[in-house]
Amino acid sequence: MSKALRFIPALGAVFFASLALSACGGGIPGNAVVQVGGNSITKTTFEHWMGVAASSSTAGATTASKPAVPVPPSYTACIAHLEATAPKPAKGQAKPTSTELKSECETQYKSLQTEVLGFLISSEWVIGEGSHLGVTVSDKEVKKEFEKIKNQQFPKPAEFEKFLATSGQTVSDLLLRVKLNMLSSKIQKKIAQGKGSPSKAEIAKYYKENQSRFGTPEKRSVEIILTKTEAAAKSAKAEVQSGKSFASVAKSKSIDPTSKAKGGLLPEVTKGEEEAALDTAIFAASKNVLSGPVKTPFGYYVFEVKSTTPGTTQTLAQSEASIKQQLTATKQQTALSKFVKEFKKTWTAKTDCRAEYVVMDCKQYKAPKTPAGLSTGAGTATPQTSTPPQTTKVPVTPTKK
Repeated sequence: MSKALRFIPALGAVFFASLALSACGGGIPGNAVVQVGGNSITKTTFEHWMGVAASSSTAGATTASKPAVPVPPSYTACIAHLEATAPKPAKGQAKPTSTELKSECETQYKSLQTEVLGFLISSEWVIGEGSHLGVTVSDKEVKKEFEKIKNQQFPKPAEFEKFLATSGQTVSDLLLRVKLNMLSSKIQKKIAQGKGSPSKAEIAKYYKENQSRFGTPEKRSVEIILTKTEAAAKSAKAEVQSGKSFASVAKSKSIDPTSKAKGGLLPEVTKGEEEAALDTAIFAASKNVLSGPVKTPFGYYVFEVKSTTPGTTQTLAQSEASIKQQLTATKQQTALSKFVKEFKKTWTAKTDCRAEYVVMDCKQYKAPKTPAGLSTGAGTATPQTSTPPQTTKVPVTPTKK
């Protein structure tokens, strides 16, 4: 993967648009495609990031082979590009028609549009939520983080310049993306903090209900012989009792290939690890006592416990720190989940979109009706809404040709 491509995830895969602000008194301004509260996402901004998304989707292609952003309703340039770059049809197959190529261009456009609008809208949401919560990121902090990432990914200035040229982005675009990532992280931290540490009683309750997690189970080293029938098991047991070594009888009589190769030995059997009936018998048996046959779904076992390693249990005091950390993380995650749900609901209600630009984050969006017995799947063109706990992403590759 090229450094130009790696720079995108290194930036936190953050998408932050240079959005025009408008003190709107109602409705969507003429130059806007979406209105979030009092802020407008202009058509110019939308088209800029459509270009960035298209460049991202064709990373690695030569300048001559890169298609322009599909432009509705005619898609003339897109159709011409597909005609010029389409591989020669196989023998007996017809060339794609103009109608088919136009349909492909429409699919590409819808994919790019859905991703770009989703990220532009979610960017506005994060900006607005940051302002509401009093969460800020200084220009100095942003520049410092940006320089660190840039120097890691592009040691040579020429490499960075090439990335800018091929991605369609400016330094300002990237600075804003870094800023949004940092802002998102700070919002997450603010929501998670101050939710309270678990009480002593909560820690003790968790320890009591999950005590088996705080220690190690008992282990036993055991020799076994597995046979298909009870009669065969009794015969094998009688041979051992007559003075033959367990190992020799296991090698001649056992049908378990793993233990048979080791003279019947199963070292360090952990309690709860074997089939239930055998497990119960092994951990109830005395050491150096030939036992069985034990009936199981796999056959009949004869066994002898050779050594034992007692289990260990941490005390509440020894476990307290780890329990506290786990319960704190659970409380924080619960708070974040609640916040995300409210965050999406609040900002969706503030997001007004023009009819031809409606996506899932718009208040005008209506989920497609699903026929009985079916469920909406991955084919539905909906964006992945970004929230403060989940940093926003750069537009993904559209449907490939």
